[in-house]
Amino acid sequence: MYAAVHARPDGQSTVARMAQTASRYGYDGIVVRNHGDCAATFDPEEIADEYDVAVVEGIEVRASDPSRASGLVGNHRSSKTIVAVHGDSVAINRFAVEQPAVDVLAHPTRGDGDVNHVLAKAAADNGVRLEFSLQDVLHETGGTRVRRIQSLRKLRELVEHYDVPYVVSGDPHSHLQLRAPRDLIALGETIGFSPDQIETGLREWAELTERNRRRQSDAFVEPGVWLDDE
Repeated sequence: MYAAVHARPDGQSTVARMAQTASRYGYDGIVVRNHGDCAATFDPEEIADEYDVAVVEGIEVRASDPSRASGLVGNHRSSKTIVAVHGDSVAINRFAVEQPAVDVLAHPTRGDGDVNHVLAKAAADNGVRLEFSLQDVLHETGGTRVRRIQSLRKLRELVEHYDVPYVVSGDPHSHLQLRAPRDLIALGETIGFSPDQIETGLREWAELTERNRRRQSDAFVEPGVWLDDE
């Protein structure tokens, strides 16, 4: 299982500190998903060797309109293993789920964002993972937490009905915000998810990483077409 994290300067902790904490909590790896304007500088192999966890270079594209987002996704697709889009409006959400080049639509119900049956079906058709971000449930209180739980339950119903691929994250911005897989599973059960659903979403980051690294290899031609190894 992988933790998808924001590290310094997008967060408060370095990539190395995130990796160290993730390793102690039992994760197999971390995906560094900083926003594009807050890129982190680090050596994935060096950190992975030191803390015995995989370190994946990702990005969370943040843009005010779909045309800008499209350019950023294109710019980063060949260099980043995981490409996510920061969901905070219906227009951006619609753009993201219609793009096979996008791996993850991050926190799709945050801000002015929303997901309906049309967007859910588009995400399923294009293989775009919708994120169940547990960050606000972990860190907010009162009415805000209640609304986030309601949004997550609605999203879960759509994901189940249309068989949409998904990921799960605590979306930490500090090593102090990291939660062990068992903690996220327990939280998920409290708000209506099964343990298997949370585990599947945490493992999906690793599945995406493996798939995309294969696609970035010289043997990949297009989905389903590979050069003969012989």
